[in-house]
Amino acid sequence: MTTPLFFIRCVQLGLSIGELGLLTIGLVNDMYVESHNDEHKYVVVATQEDFDKF
Repeated sequence: MTTPLFFIRCVQLGLSIGELGLLTIGLVNDMYVESHNDEHKYVVVATQEDFDKF
């Protein structure tokens, strides 16, 4: 990952320069991936009953 790409991802997540001092590169990457997972439409979504069986 390049520095410009990292900063673009930070902007997409709405992070400020001040917040970057508290976060690692890995954490920013994880936040970016999770933000896209939230938008994905899953075919099957687990219910509480599924978790109880697990």
